[in-house]
Amino acid sequence: MEQRELGKSGLKVSALGLGCMGMSQSYGPGNEEESIATLHRAVELGITLFDTADVYGRGANEILIGKGVKPFRDKVNIATKFGFMHSKDALRTGVNGKPEYVRQACEASLKRLGIETIDLYYAHRIDQNTPVEETVGAMSRLVEEGKVRFLGLSEASVNSLRRASAVHPITALQSEYSLWTRDIEKEILPVCRELGIGVVPFSPLGRGFLSGQIKDTGMFGAGDFRKNNPRFEEENLKKNLSFLKKIEAIAAEKKCTTAQLALAWIVAQGKDIVPIPGTKKRKYIEENAGALEIKLTRGDLERISEAAPIGAAAGARYNADMMKAVNK
Repeated sequence: MEQRELGKSGLKVSALGLGCMGMSQSYGPGNEEESIATLHRAVELGITLFDTADVYGRGANEILIGKGVKPFRDKVNIATKFGFMHSKDALRTGVNGKPEYVRQACEASLKRLGIETIDLYYAHRIDQNTPVEETVGAMSRLVEEGKVRFLGLSEASVNSLRRASAVHPITALQSEYSLWTRDIEKEILPVCRELGIGVVPFSPLGRGFLSGQIKDTGMFGAGDFRKNNPRFEEENLKKNLSFLKKIEAIAAEKKCTTAQLALAWIVAQGKDIVPIPGTKKRKYIEENAGALEIKLTRGDLERISEAAPIGAAAGARYNADMMKAVNK
């Protein structure tokens, strides 16, 4: 599989990574046996970037990923995130970027993952009550101590990116980016390129919407957070399905799935972009990997972009409470 360097850091990873959150939460019940088989299949396909976070499954996802990739530890890069506080009563109770918590969270993640060094360590969200310089300063000390190799931020603003980069090189920004969420193209993506920061899009398939398989709101089972996501509300979903038809038509012409076309489009947006579509099943990791074989001409890319322009999606990408944590 093609290798890409994230920004100017020297960290080289596969052109397609794997988001692992769904193996432990948000998309219905998990299956450890199939999840581990999916991790192994990903390695066989050449995927080397595996993304998790301490909040996913309240730590269970890190344990799962550590177990699943242990036989291949020298071949893969493990990325994890800290910042969301979790309690017994709620999945998230706020964001903590205080220096003392940064160290505490890192030590806990290392233990759950069963590794000595985290390859890419992200602040999951920016703590609005702690200067980002203090958070990144604490993260940089973890690099000095060998507990972390490279640093990243998630859902950070232009201002936070600039301030953080002045303290320590930022290897990657993780943010939502797909054909139905193109907001970062306006300001954030250009600044990342200016600062030499790679971009790691999560939900590059629009939380499954861009697979073309979601046609009505009744498809979501128990424990699926999309039930409460504005873009999947009945009226918004109807509007979103109207522009998806154009993407499906282009995919049919290219003789690929709609998901593959959406991934091929985002991979073509730059060599500094490494999307991490999430899945917990082998058949989908194989389908996703096939996207890298699709060749899109400049004309194809323009048609796809015109079919799903910036702002095309109806509905906010998070509910009101979750949007509060997005750094602006």
